[in-house]
Amino acid sequence: MEAELDFRAARLDELSAAVRARTVSSRELVAHAIGRLEAVNATLNAFVAWDGERALAQAQAIDDALARGEEGGPLAGIPIGVKDLEDAAGFVTTHGSELRRDAAPAERDSLPVGRLRAAGCVVLGKTNAPEYGHKPVTDNLLFGPTRNPWHLDYSAGGSSGGSAAALAAGIVPLATGSDGGGSIRIPAALCGLSGLKSTQGRVPIPGTAGPGTGLMTVDGPMGVTARDIAYALDVVAGPHPGDPFSLPASDVRWADAIRDAGPIQRVVWSPTMGFAEVDSQVRAACESAIGALADSGCEVLLVDDVLDEDPFLEFVKIWTVSRRKILGHLEGTADWERIDPSLRFLIEYGREVDAVDYARTLDACYELNSRLASVLAQAPVLLTPTCAGLTPLVGGEGTVDGEPQLYWTRFPPPLNMTRHPAGTVCVGRSAEGLPIGMQVIGPHFDEAIVLRAMAQLEELVDFHVAPPLTSH
Repeated sequence: MEAELDFRAARLDELSAAVRARTVSSRELVAHAIGRLEAVNATLNAFVAWDGERALAQAQAIDDALARGEEGGPLAGIPIGVKDLEDAAGFVTTHGSELRRDAAPAERDSLPVGRLRAAGCVVLGKTNAPEYGHKPVTDNLLFGPTRNPWHLDYSAGGSSGGSAAALAAGIVPLATGSDGGGSIRIPAALCGLSGLKSTQGRVPIPGTAGPGTGLMTVDGPMGVTARDIAYALDVVAGPHPGDPFSLPASDVRWADAIRDAGPIQRVVWSPTMGFAEVDSQVRAACESAIGALADSGCEVLLVDDVLDEDPFLEFVKIWTVSRRKILGHLEGTADWERIDPSLRFLIEYGREVDAVDYARTLDACYELNSRLASVLAQAPVLLTPTCAGLTPLVGGEGTVDGEPQLYWTRFPPPLNMTRHPAGTVCVGRSAEGLPIGMQVIGPHFDEAIVLRAMAQLEELVDFHVAPPLTSH
């Protein structure tokens, strides 16, 4: 059975149903994950820590419980990777930082990991991330870069790049991610996956202080398809008393919304959102998908002046002040030099943002929200490119028509500022064979329509190609 498994092709609900029916064992799924990790991780660097023996023991406990007639959870037997910015009991949470190299292992799971484990998941290990998730590529001074399964010379994106690479390479069928400015959507797009940033508060982040990117951060599951994401989101979403901004439970199951609802009838297409220079290959791939939507009977409205200017500077002010709150006290100490230079630069920038300037960033969030509301009044879904540029080489920047661009990921951050649910779907590949994503944006609190549109695009584009895992 193990040789027949392919986590990229198998859906989560089917895998877990097979475990509960005992036609495949949890131990078989976990053993396959370990074998796949051992075969490709030395090349990819997707996982930075794992414990195969512990995972197999957890899987055996699930199998034994099922054999006794106990009812398994909705994700019974599913092996998962946990992004190394959140806790999984027994593993060190390094945040990709030299400062955390010798930290003690976590004593308890983060809320999403705990809910996934309670649903039957088996934690295989921790996946790589840039230091404190501060950039859209995954590399750090502690573990090095995560490479893209589609072409090993290129980045897997970030900051959830380790999780995305592990999913794309078929190491695990489910992983955790977080998104404070595109950190789920960017690596999902670059690795040929679907990905979702849910509405802030949909998956609670309990604690005694706000997240490192302020209230823009979203935790959530990462999978291969919209169907997988919806199935896992039904497990991890729901209110928690430890998060004052957590949302009430949804009235619908997102898995049902994808299965039962019909196609989206009208969308808005915005190729530049009014401010971005977009690579010609990115635009061509997205417009091909737009053409397929139109041919299927969906009405497409072109609105390319969604915003007057790029809100990236306001986003940076929010992010840098929030990060300075956590790490700024290290400036001038010996530990300061142990921080990634690009992260030090951002923390230093946060010093220049005064209180009134920071307060004005909230006005910018309201203004952005107002503009998006007027667009979404015309159609329930807004489509844009996920990234303005093509995938960067490891150690480089993304490119727009061959020219390196520092802000090649312009499209995701505004949706963290406005708190709208936003996803990404693979709509093609570049000349180098690397995936290209299109962003799917919906009204506040309506993950269902975003997931429906993602599933509709998946079916129209029919992107089911496995990455080669070799450099060209």
